[in-house]
Amino acid sequence: MIRDFPLPDLGEGLTESEIVAWRVAVGDRVELNQIIADVETAKAVVELPSPFAGVVTALHAGEGETVNVGEPLFSCDTGEGDAEQPSVPDAAAAPAAEAQVSSAAVVVEATDAASGPNLVGYGARAESGPKRRARRAALAGDLVPALPEGAEAAATVAPERADQAPVVSAERPRSTPPVRKLAHDLGIDLAQVHGSGERGLVTRADVEAAASGLRSPDLGTPDSMRSGDADRVGGIDRSGAGDVRIPIRGVRKHTAAAMVASAFTAPHVTEFLTVDVTATMELVRSLREDRAFAGHRVTPLAVVAKAVCLAARRTPDVNARWDEDAQEIVQFASVNLGIAAATERGLVVPNVKAAERLTLIELADAIGELAVTAREGRTRPADLSGGTLSITNVGVFGVDAGTPILNPGEAVILATGAVRRQPWEFRGEVALREVMTLSLSFDHRLVDGQQAASFLTDVGAILRDPARALTMV
Repeated sequence: MIRDFPLPDLGEGLTESEIVAWRVAVGDRVELNQIIADVETAKAVVELPSPFAGVVTALHAGEGETVNVGEPLFSCDTGEGDAEQPSVPDAAAAPAAEAQVSSAAVVVEATDAASGPNLVGYGARAESGPKRRARRAALAGDLVPALPEGAEAAATVAPERADQAPVVSAERPRSTPPVRKLAHDLGIDLAQVHGSGERGLVTRADVEAAASGLRSPDLGTPDSMRSGDADRVGGIDRSGAGDVRIPIRGVRKHTAAAMVASAFTAPHVTEFLTVDVTATMELVRSLREDRAFAGHRVTPLAVVAKAVCLAARRTPDVNARWDEDAQEIVQFASVNLGIAAATERGLVVPNVKAAERLTLIELADAIGELAVTAREGRTRPADLSGGTLSITNVGVFGVDAGTPILNPGEAVILATGAVRRQPWEFRGEVALREVMTLSLSFDHRLVDGQQAASFLTDVGAILRDPARALTMV
């Protein structure tokens, strides 16, 4: 029996996902819960498991293509009812057979908990659902569920490379989903790239080196880089002779929509405060040198995060949301602290749940974990929702200050600038001190200037003298 696996709702209320990389090919046998593909939603890269076992008969979209929720992602011959299936039609009857398989494939049987994973949104597609987008003509032939004897080798060759010898199935090159996405965009075959990372992991640097031609001879040359075509990879002309056109999708598309909605909904105001953070920097250095905290990486950002949680307790207006429908201001009981992270896929803002309950060390560990998963594209959808206020560290890019845009639904966002050693008034004299500028953007519907100033000065007071935190607990 040929069964379709429709793209499920991944629990974020999203309507589409992009295929980052396939983990299987037509003709492969898959097991229950085996990862079949990496898909990119508007927020994160997610690994999709197979809800049944069998042989893959069709991939309904190529890498880099977008699929709507409810549309078939791949088809699989589960082997059920083989005795009743008709024999493979000859070439003259192929169109009719393909139409028959296509009409049969849209009937998706429900899968109970005993026979497959509990995927949110998995089930039969409603007739009123979105129409399937046109896909590559090269995939159309994959709808035939079986092949004549001796034709298996030809099926393993991609249509655009049918002139080459069949490729023997091998272990997939080890890399993270963002690196596979980058390789796809640049037209780089990861199988031809030697991984320089731990245990042969293919890194972003390896892919960029392969794309730029600065790679060792054993890496080989991808098709897209041959015949003097090194300036045009991934279908994009990078020679400088013409404009570069990049599709708007994934995280960039989501970020753009969110920022436009925020900028034109909430009246933004920004206040600035420059603070002597020498004592904070000394605290960070002392904790790093203390053997008791070995294995914990405390950063200035972690101290800022702790200060924000303490200051929010004294000014609860900053940890709130404007509920337009109910005409209410909702003040949250906990601080779900968002930490903006620049990744290969764009800006994401995962958040630490109930951050106010964590110690400085626990908060530092949580922020470090969010940063690692964000860079690797493994951020869980749950970590990207439910934030109540956020911090963005523009100082890591050498910037002193900025006017950050609020995350939709949040009342404030704090930008931390670069820490610079400069002359500063200290105890009645001029001394060389470590100084940082804080920039607080806030929704003026929820927070007035006085409340914003109180919150900002409380954060500044803790950074100026971390012992001041004891007076705010």
